[in-house]
Amino acid sequence: MQGVNVKSEIGNLKKVILHRPGDELLNLTPNTLEELLFDDIPFLPVAQEEHDAFANILRGEGVEVVYLEDLMAEVLDAKPELRQQFLDQWIYEAGIRTDMYHDIITDYINSNYAGTKDMVMKTMAGINLQELPQKDTHLLVDMVSDRCKLVCAPMPNLYFTRDPFAMIGNGVSINRMYSVTRNRETIYGDYIFKYHPDFAGTPTYYDRNDTFHIEGGDILNINEHVLAIGISQRTEPDAIDAIAHNVFNDETSTIDTILAFNIPSSRAFMHLDTVFTQIDYDKFTIHPGIMGPLTVFEITPDGKGGTKIRERNEDLEKVLSEYVGQPVKLIPCGGGDRIAAEREQWNDGSNTLCVRPGTVVVYQRNNVTNDVLYKQGINCLEMPSAELSRGRGGPRCMSMPAWREAL
Repeated sequence: MQGVNVKSEIGNLKKVILHRPGDELLNLTPNTLEELLFDDIPFLPVAQEEHDAFANILRGEGVEVVYLEDLMAEVLDAKPELRQQFLDQWIYEAGIRTDMYHDIITDYINSNYAGTKDMVMKTMAGINLQELPQKDTHLLVDMVSDRCKLVCAPMPNLYFTRDPFAMIGNGVSINRMYSVTRNRETIYGDYIFKYHPDFAGTPTYYDRNDTFHIEGGDILNINEHVLAIGISQRTEPDAIDAIAHNVFNDETSTIDTILAFNIPSSRAFMHLDTVFTQIDYDKFTIHPGIMGPLTVFEITPDGKGGTKIRERNEDLEKVLSEYVGQPVKLIPCGGGDRIAAEREQWNDGSNTLCVRPGTVVVYQRNNVTNDVLYKQGINCLEMPSAELSRGRGGPRCMSMPAWREAL
């Protein structure tokens, strides 16, 4: 499976990119939770057990599971000359601007993490001051700093591999993330899609150095002709305009329509896929809270290298039915019960990963929503989620499909 091929949300899943939570979660503290976009601190051993269960569910369904950290290590092993370039870039993007600390951190990593994968994992985990050798730097900041201070912040959100980059048909969007702490996550995708033999040469529809924010949780492939993107707390409309221009003007792309979903900007409705996912040919999960304020814009080529935009004022079912090609059913999170919907939406009840039409991976804890899905004929593969759910993301958030079979 050379390159990428994701032209739907429900086609038989053949290859997926995950990141197993690592020591980056150990560098979460109550004082850094808000900055690092967490509401609580997951217990790492249990989070890893749950993530392993997730990966094993996928393998049991015939999916090839590859890990972000392994792909990055393979790039650097194949091209050792990139190691120092990557390390320099990572140190700079971690906010280190002095030659002295650049050299201290470089020496520390090269001395203690000579193995490529160990080094990659350390860049994900972050560095605090007490790890570095104590040197008399003659700097006031070092005399007054707490030795537990984070010098290079961790990337605890990395197990949500959906967001830093997103497959669009046979291409990829390498995203500019909403927050500074997550924007560094896209370094790995940048190297993988430039240099990894399995992915190099993939058309790039957005670049991490572009101006506007967009995250993969807002990008849904409806079919080979239609792409849905959420205008959300973390994705700006300007980025959608840019992707539309690049996709429509790529002769290898089959996409001729982008549906922009304008969803409320809030933590509970962080991305489009936290409130809306496709689970079968004619079925979608949806959080009932977005039904009222949801507006859909249809973006198509204007035939002159630009785009034309039309606001769709019809019911969501009608708009989706038109583009899916048959009547659709929207299945509400929590079965429509307001309290259950709000509770299970907090734990991503609408955020499912479709393995094949009608078979989805879900969090076990969302039992009300899962029961509703069962009654609608959906095969739910339930995974444990006591700790992973603390990061506010579900099975779709934790996975980046690289290859799906055609419908």
